[in-house]
Amino acid sequence: MNPNANGLHRAFNPRTVAVVGDKKQTDYMWLRNMKGFRGKLYSVQVDPQELAGIAALGVSNCPSLKDIPEAVDYVLCAVPRAVAPRIVADCIEKKVGGVALFTSGFAETGTEEGARLQGVLTEMARKSGLTLIGPNCMGIYNPSLGLCNGADQPVGAGGPVGFISQSGNHGVTFSLVAARHGLRVSKLVSFGNAVVLDSPDYLEYLAQDANTRAIGMYLEGVKDGRRFLRTLKSVAAQKPVVIWKGGQTEAGARASASHTASLAASHQVWLALVRQGGALAVDSLEEMVDTLKALLFLKPPSGGRVGLVAATGGQSVVMTDAFTKAGLEVPLLTEATYKEFAGFFNIVGGSYKNPLDVSSNFTTVELVRRILTILEADAHVDALGVELSAGFLTRRWQRDPQFAERYLAFLEELKGRSPKPLLVIGTAGHKEEAAVELREKLAERGIPAFPTFERAARALKRALDYHRSRAGL
Repeated sequence: MNPNANGLHRAFNPRTVAVVGDKKQTDYMWLRNMKGFRGKLYSVQVDPQELAGIAALGVSNCPSLKDIPEAVDYVLCAVPRAVAPRIVADCIEKKVGGVALFTSGFAETGTEEGARLQGVLTEMARKSGLTLIGPNCMGIYNPSLGLCNGADQPVGAGGPVGFISQSGNHGVTFSLVAARHGLRVSKLVSFGNAVVLDSPDYLEYLAQDANTRAIGMYLEGVKDGRRFLRTLKSVAAQKPVVIWKGGQTEAGARASASHTASLAASHQVWLALVRQGGALAVDSLEEMVDTLKALLFLKPPSGGRVGLVAATGGQSVVMTDAFTKAGLEVPLLTEATYKEFAGFFNIVGGSYKNPLDVSSNFTTVELVRRILTILEADAHVDALGVELSAGFLTRRWQRDPQFAERYLAFLEELKGRSPKPLLVIGTAGHKEEAAVELREKLAERGIPAFPTFERAARALKRALDYHRSRAGL
């Protein structure tokens, strides 16, 4: 049992939050971030020049944590580093659930004073059993409670994705980008220098969280490799874990040392550790989002044979290349399928070998339904990949505004009834804004949509590899 489990539970699910040290100079950033918090919010500030601004936000201020008239579950500390030990001491005396230190300037600076102060904080927290997150971090995001570490983060209903980030910016950015793709966060933590709690502690917590179905991680290093591997194996056996590692190159490792004081191992060693732990490795935010979409929104693929539908002949060629290069197969279809297509497939300029080139005349929902229903039933096809071209479809939608709704409704129906995964590639061409809107509409219906053939193919291949590894194949 993690000795910090109770403190983490209180910090992730607080009823009372205190922000210490917020000020006008930063436009009361943290108090504004917490404006949607559904529990009780307090400010702790002693500077009399700040009190009017805090009062204008409608937040009660106390001169110290100890003066707050009730138990405090979560503290966000934004004081100068020299003051941080005093605030930590107050957290210990107040018996708060957990404290996140936004305060930076510790070991990541490489200075003797920074390292000394970090050591003081670490000893205080460990000796008292205080759940200390950070320092040099953004802390916790729980959208269902309105507990935010970024002003633009969505609040209200949470989702199925837990996210653990050593970087504050990557954590906030993930929550914003993922939401545009239909991926909502259950709980997220930015944990910075990890002086008391490290990534395994958060993995253990999210493994037990009923709302979290998959876990993403951005890491720059781990302090105890054996514990990390042991924890990763345990958690990845229960839920998918996707890991993005920063500091893969020598220069990147140097940058991570100055960012979160992390010591990076060889990237090849790291990849071996991730594979041994049963997790999936990715190299970017985009790959993280794509992989989680595929794991959460796609039906588990039974194999790597893909039936492809492209908007034009040229696209059918490069689409096939992308899926084949990703390690998937674009097979010939059965003779029975070809006989069915031959009876009606008379699209000018089109073809139906696989990939299917439906040309720009692919504009009636009835034709969409007939073609995809036949393709989905083919015994040589394990998954479907369909291109929706924003350039072509925008013109069609302008003539018939209901066309898009009928089209997407059919795709949602097909996704629901078919045992085979359906993924859509919403290509932009010269209509980037329309493509973004299209992909967002698909995401609202739980249909994973990708901006390029390459991203779609790699996401499907990772999902296939994951499910095969779970099955011991």
